[in-house]
Amino acid sequence: METVSENACFGGVQGVYTHKSEACSCDMTFGLFLPAEAKDGPVPVLWYLSGLTCTHENAMTKAAAQGWAAEQGIALCFPDTSPRGEGVANDEAYDLGQGAGFYVNATQDPWKPHFRMWDYIADELPRVLTANFAIDEDRQAITGHSMGGHGALTLAMSLPGRYTSVSAFSPISNPTASDWGRKQFSAYLGDNESQWAAHDASILMRERGFDGPVLVDTGTQDQFIDLLRPEALAAACAEKRQQATLRMQPGYDHSYFFVSSFMEDHISFHAEALYAG
Repeated sequence: METVSENACFGGVQGVYTHKSEACSCDMTFGLFLPAEAKDGPVPVLWYLSGLTCTHENAMTKAAAQGWAAEQGIALCFPDTSPRGEGVANDEAYDLGQGAGFYVNATQDPWKPHFRMWDYIADELPRVLTANFAIDEDRQAITGHSMGGHGALTLAMSLPGRYTSVSAFSPISNPTASDWGRKQFSAYLGDNESQWAAHDASILMRERGFDGPVLVDTGTQDQFIDLLRPEALAAACAEKRQQATLRMQPGYDHSYFFVSSFMEDHISFHAEALYAG
């Protein structure tokens, strides 16, 4: 692992690091904010998964998260959204290829050699964090925006016991029924739609649910709301009788102005779960 940068930030350190990823077969970059408490021992971590076209940097610089995390003594991890570099498959469309990993393990060419973001987020990067930083592997929570909200919800419901809590900003809630999902799942996973269900938050909610609190915010003026399908997740939560707070925020769109407006709520929500008991 190599240090790209480290900056003092709200009494802690905001770092950027690169490492050779076995899962993605390329170099990967991530951001990590460590609060001041990490100097004295392991701290809980909140994972933030970003959306389409983003890198590790977008939320790190735009989400206004570090100050609230510092108040709660929580680390923040900002992974990249896909593998990158020479030899890594890409597409001219913004919603496929580099910047659009969709947090799945691709099984189809030309994507399968590198696009294994599920394994990277679920297994490899957590090992890197706990081996190199003061991170408490027993206290983890997860959130994300748009494609990252999709990833946060599907990971949380598929890895029982891993995360104390899950939240999302404008998540792609029902990708098997949306052009933000069907296109990418077909490319990455093939045409057998039975393989797609494991990566659909609404289907997983109906079938499994989440053993913990859930918070989801979506803006009523989100320009992509028809692709996000928040109504499908709401129906699944009701059917499952899931403990969940699903909010439609009047006037807000899909941007980081929206995310930053409600970041304090989300970090406080996760802090309550991470420090419970």
